[in-house]
Amino acid sequence: MKSRLKRIYQEELKKQLQESLKLKNIMQVPRIEKIVLNVGVKDAVSDSKVLQGVKDVIEIISGQRAVKTYARKSIASFKLREGMAIGVRVTLRDKNMYNFLDRLVHIALPSVRDFNGVSVRFDGTGNYNVGIKDWMIFPELDYDKMDKSRGMNITIHTSTSNDTEAFALLKAFGMPFRAQ
Repeated sequence: MKSRLKRIYQEELKKQLQESLKLKNIMQVPRIEKIVLNVGVKDAVSDSKVLQGVKDVIEIISGQRAVKTYARKSIASFKLREGMAIGVRVTLRDKNMYNFLDRLVHIALPSVRDFNGVSVRFDGTGNYNVGIKDWMIFPELDYDKMDKSRGMNITIHTSTSNDTEAFALLKAFGMPFRAQ
């Protein structure tokens, strides 16, 4: 069973994007390849149990298993040693990716207080990063079971290397960009 957003993309958005971007071939139409959720946990340096709680929350948000990320080099001033677990990451593709994007765009982001849109800045290669300051915007989380509210980085990788095409793609999916 296809997710709602994937079905809309294949049936409606692909043709609209091809016409608006003036692409000759339907295969040139940009698409989302993957979404990566990343959380850095500085508290994990002193207490390793914190990381497991963060991992559990990310797994609830994403709907799939997360992996721990490890420090690549030691930094003495942060009491950080090479190989210490310092974060959690999950890569979403296909069905989970579209389900997450649907929840992010239509449920989570509009529930942010005083929300006036996300930044329009892309990274120059067609990928988009958005930082979330509080993961409690996702409705599947139980506020009473959380020890601390944390932020996360969401990276949306697209198949195009052109920022204007990537912007058109995310705008078609309903990403609430800030008015310029």
